[in-house]
Formats: sequence, structure tokens, C-alpha cells
Amino acid sequence: MLRPEMTPEVVIVGAGPAGLSLAIELGMRGVRCLIVERDDRRGWAPRAKTTHSRTREHMRRWGIADKLAEASPFGVDYPCHILFVTRMGGYLLKKFEHALDCRPDRNEDYSEHGQWIPQYKLEEVLLTHARSLDTVSIRNGCEFLGLDQDSDAVQIHLKDTTTGAVETMSASYLVGADGARSSVRDAIGARMVGTYGLSRNYNVIFRSRGLAQAHPHGPGIMYWQINAEVPSLIGPMDQDDLWFFMPTNVGTDVTLSAADAEQLIRLSTGLDVDYEVLSSDEWVASRFLADRYRNGRAFLIGDACHLHPPFGGFGMNLGVSDAVDLGWKLAATLGGWAGPALLDSYATERRQAHEIVLDAAESNHGTLANDLIRPNIEAASSEGARTRADLCGLIERAKRAEFYARGVVLGYCYRGSDIVIDDGSQEEWVPTVDYAPRAIPGCIAPHHWLSDGSSLYDHFGDGFTLLVTRGGHESGRRAAAQDALRLGIPLKILDMQTEALSARYGTDMTLIRPDQHIAWRGNTWPGSGILAQSVGSGTSDARVQASGTAEPQFAPE
Repeated sequence: MLRPEMTPEVVIVGAGPAGLSLAIELGMRGVRCLIVERDDRRGWAPRAKTTHSRTREHMRRWGIADKLAEASPFGVDYPCHILFVTRMGGYLLKKFEHALDCRPDRNEDYSEHGQWIPQYKLEEVLLTHARSLDTVSIRNGCEFLGLDQDSDAVQIHLKDTTTGAVETMSASYLVGADGARSSVRDAIGARMVGTYGLSRNYNVIFRSRGLAQAHPHGPGIMYWQINAEVPSLIGPMDQDDLWFFMPTNVGTDVTLSAADAEQLIRLSTGLDVDYEVLSSDEWVASRFLADRYRNGRAFLIGDACHLHPPFGGFGMNLGVSDAVDLGWKLAATLGGWAGPALLDSYATERRQAHEIVLDAAESNHGTLANDLIRPNIEAASSEGARTRADLCGLIERAKRAEFYARGVVLGYCYRGSDIVIDDGSQEEWVPTVDYAPRAIPGCIAPHHWLSDGSSLYDHFGDGFTLLVTRGGHESGRRAAAQDALRLGIPLKILDMQTEALSARYGTDMTLIRPDQHIAWRGNTWPGSGILAQSVGSGTSDARVQASGTAEPQFAPE
């Protein structure tokens, strides 16, 4: 529990990846925050297994990307292939190599590769880092009951789940990171809008000490089993021979006991090895967005405001990016250098990213293992071989976008945001599965590896960064630094005059936000109005009271 002198400025309900990421983003910016969590979050079943490159980029900025790599159960060099087979003991139909950008080779498009790792291991890394921050406290066994708020603060009502004692705590802001059944969402009067019941599925965790050696298809992270008896997904999850098994789109009359699940696994694989079922959980794929992400001083992030099918592995990663977006904006507001439009931009910007991901995930869900079954698919005949060859082409066309979706992960753009200054290029941006990095205001700043082996991102400041890629702008750089100092906005001037960066960014100057999205670009510094608008103050005449001295930093290459 925080000491009395450490009364939280932000209370976060929920200690999953989104809640922990928000606490880290806030805590590393000096904001006092408290996480309250009702459950112990233990159990076999992982809620996600894919950590996308963008999430690991955030973790790199927090200094813990290497910690996540160390926690990988099979090592980051383990082949992240996705294979479509008739059964684990049957025919290979199609192999997608190095899926989800998990290959650890250095890539110009990003500073960190993706990683296949159970969510509970990612949570351990986040939790350890959150606990290391003096500004972060975590209280388990604490249930959120409700809130009251006014223009100055929010009163949060909590209950100790062990003693039943009820207390009320005051904070500047409350954030609901409490998942699909969010109590905070109910408390602020938000409701989920969309489609329930796209499919009904099971997630089974089991141990099999012989399965990896018994099948002939080689290492991979996921195997789609395409057969008429048990269409399903299966794959290795953790050390000690732990696997996951997911029969897809089962009927409403199906209930899987442990014995039932064992028989289904055995039937689906066609391999007679030992299977020990550890858990079996039903889940329903749906598509939902909250009709509001905010009510006054209370906000929603993660699954509390968006739900979608897990195909593509976007969900947990989407919540982490929610936390980063809201986190720097809350820190700026509490630090005294933001205007009122900054927090308003959270819903405007993130809803765009949510809709892109929901569209992609629902499209991926449109072709399940059940939809790929064909007569004679397992026949050991020329007809069976032709069927499997035809199906290989169909799988390539229908499923490639699910496993190679860099444009969805990195390519979204905050169009029409009040805190982004569009130069007309936003009209050129269109959502796509493929990724072509472009320095369009609202997009993630294009990445670049520098000659010393470091990432361009490693040189960005904790606040805003003015990236200068061509010479002759000494007066503009100094004017920007003076404007930032006068407005109390932390700004780092980053002089990186290289041909590669000049070509990649297209203009002489680019203003980059704390979340690495572009706020503005141009060839001459236009004045303090750019900075003021980027922090929600709106005009160059805005005066923002800083909580301390914000000395501009100069960093030549």
C-alpha cells in the first residue's frame, strides 16, 4: 500500500497486461499510481500467446524487452512457423514460416521483433518491473465497487475481498483495465456495442510428454488440424511439455469435461501418446466496442472497451498500446504541461486503431478450421493428393493476412486527431495488412537502425522529440527549444543528418510525441502553436503552467 505521502494520483483497476503497462508508463514518468486487483490471476490457461513487435518496442523503451526474451519458454530463436495439417499425425497442407514477425533478425521496419510467449510469463515480467518503481503500488484482493466524481477528483469505493472492509479512496483519475466484464465500464455508464457469438470454442491446456517427438511436421508454434472429426488448433505453450488445444466453433450442446477433452485431443491428432488435461475453458468469439471510453475522470483501456476474435493475436497488444497512449497524456496533464484537448484525444485516436484491428480480427475469424474441411482430404489416393494441393492454395489466399499483418500492428494512423497537425498527407494513407513506413502526421515514426547499431527510437526523448534530418536549421531548432521552455513542454532536439533518414522522413523537421507517433512535420519551424496544439492547448497563445523547469536537450548524432 502507498505511504500516506504517496497518495495515488491514478488508480488502475485490473493487473493484466493493460493495467500493468499503464502503471509502468505512468510510474516511469513520476506519476503515483495504485493498481487494485480482485483475483490472483493464477492458472494454466494463458489469455494470449503472441507479443507483437509494437508491444516489445514499448518494452524496449521501458528497458525490459530483454527480460521478456529471457522468459521465452523455447528461446527467441525457436521457429515461429504455423502449419496447417490434416492431423498432427497426418498430412501437411501448408506451412507459414516465421509468422507474426517473431524471427529475431534485425529488421529496418521495427526495433523489436515479435515473440511467442504465454501471457502469464509476460505478466510476470511486467509485474516485476512495476514493483521495482517507487511510484507504483499494487493491492491484490481488492474489489472495485463504484465511484463518485466531481471536477476536482474521483472517489473510488473499494472492498477488501478477505475481510469485507469497505473504503473510499480519492485520486485525480481512475482507469478501468478490468477486462471483458469490466465493473468500471458499468460504473461510468458505458455499454458494449457489436456482435455476440461469432463462434463458440474451448481452450484446453494439457501435458503430453511424447507429442513433440511423435508428429512428423517439425517445430512450430501453432498447428491447424483440418479434419472432419475434430477441426482444431494445437501447439506447444511452455516448458514441461505443456500444450494448448482449441476445438473451433463447437456446437452449443457440447460441454468438455477433462475426459472428453483428452479423447478429442487423441482423436484430433491421430497419435496414441500420453495426454493429461489440466484445464478446459469455454470462450465465445464476439466483436464489441464500448460506446464511450471516458466519463469525466474515469477511462477504459484494453478489453474493458474492445473485444474481438483472437485470430491474429491482436487483443493483448492492443491493450498495451491503449495504456501507452493514455499514460503519457495523463502524465502530461498531471505534470501541468497539457491542455484539456489532450485527454479528449485518447478516445478519438485509439478508437481508430481499435476499428482497424477489429476488422482484421473478424476477417481472420471468417475462415476457421471448420471451413477448410474437404471430402477425401485424408485419402491416401491421387484424388486425396489433388484435394490437399487445392486446399494449400486456398489456405494461402485465406490465411496469409492473419500471420503477416505488419500493417495492422505498425501501420495505423491517427487521422483527424485534434492534437495532430495534418499537412495534407493523411489523405494518402489507407489501412492495409502490408506495411510501408511513412512519416505521415498521426502515424508511428518510421524506424531506422543507425550506424552504431542502435535504434533511432533509442535516441528519442521521454517527452517530445524534434528530429532534424537536414542542416541549416539552427535558428529553427533554437526557436523550438525556447517555445518548449516557455510552455513547459519537455522537448529533445535530435540532430540526425543522414541521407537515409532524410529520405525516410521526407521533410527537414519532424515533431515526434512521447508515444513515438508523429505530431507534425515541415521544413521550417512555424512557431509555438505547433507544440501547443500537440499537447491539447490549441493555440500559440496558450500558457501552460509547468511543474518544473523543462530544459531543452540537444543531442547530435
